[in-house]
Amino acid sequence: MSHPTSLLAAIPHDAPHIPVLLDEVIGALDPAPGKVIVDATLGAGGYTRALLAAGATVHAFDRDPDAIAAAREWGAGYDRLILHPRRFSEVGDALAQAGVSAIDGLVADIGVSSMQLDQQGRGFAFSSDGPLDMRMSQEGPSAADFCNEAAEEEIANVLYNYAEERQSRRIARAIVAARPLETTGQLANVVRRALGYKPGAPKDPATRSFQAIRIHVNDELGELEALLATAESLLSPGGRLAIVSFHSLEDRIVKQFFKDASGVASATSRYMPVAASAAPAVYSHISKAIRAGEVELNRNPRARSATLRFATRTDVPARPAGSRRRP
Repeated sequence: MSHPTSLLAAIPHDAPHIPVLLDEVIGALDPAPGKVIVDATLGAGGYTRALLAAGATVHAFDRDPDAIAAAREWGAGYDRLILHPRRFSEVGDALAQAGVSAIDGLVADIGVSSMQLDQQGRGFAFSSDGPLDMRMSQEGPSAADFCNEAAEEEIANVLYNYAEERQSRRIARAIVAARPLETTGQLANVVRRALGYKPGAPKDPATRSFQAIRIHVNDELGELEALLATAESLLSPGGRLAIVSFHSLEDRIVKQFFKDASGVASATSRYMPVAASAAPAVYSHISKAIRAGEVELNRNPRARSATLRFATRTDVPARPAGSRRRP
């Protein structure tokens, strides 16, 4: 099915979030009347609105109750929009409860949304001081709980594993020494002092620590792996899976998943070519990494770190959960 040159017309001018790589995502999913597509990251509804405009039925998921509440208002006129206040790991159960056993496409825009970043009270950013929260679902232990209660070694491991922070132990010691921490500004200043940050430096070192703690609090990488497994079981032959990631850890998981699912094994050394594995491919037509062009970057600078990868589901049965290699 052909789509307009740009799909931004489906997005209100006053929308709180500009979806990244919108044209590329919709092109990859190829929505049409009668197709059932999952938007696993509803947010402000950028992808969902475009999918609905193309005639598809959309099951939209978001663990953030604010996103669901907003969609109940702007989506009130759509009988093809079904909202689910659930997380990635619950997509399969939610669709089963809705009587859906197969879908034609699934898209996910991984990570924190602009709406969440821009809300001071959510604690995702340190551009302005706010509660040290970071919970996408607004439930469970917060970032403050983690910083104030976790052992120093656990904090260091989180910083290293989820942000590749080389000074993780030094920062962890500083966090423990500064307890209790209650605001984003307090945490950012602790990290800056630990690393000898000088105002005016090109990049604030607190960015990496905030990323790592946010990923941990929301179990973002575990939820991503659960979503990839669920999509493999739900997609019909010919169905499309499109994932937009925003940092190397996420993209590494998606890239490795598609590589394993393509039926191609890694080379054992740089002197030996990649050989086909005995496992049949459960995905085909796997794209290379797709990134925003200059026109989009000028319109939406936050798209600079976005990477899209997509693939088409084959008719090979989904792999047993235990047979999938963790990235």
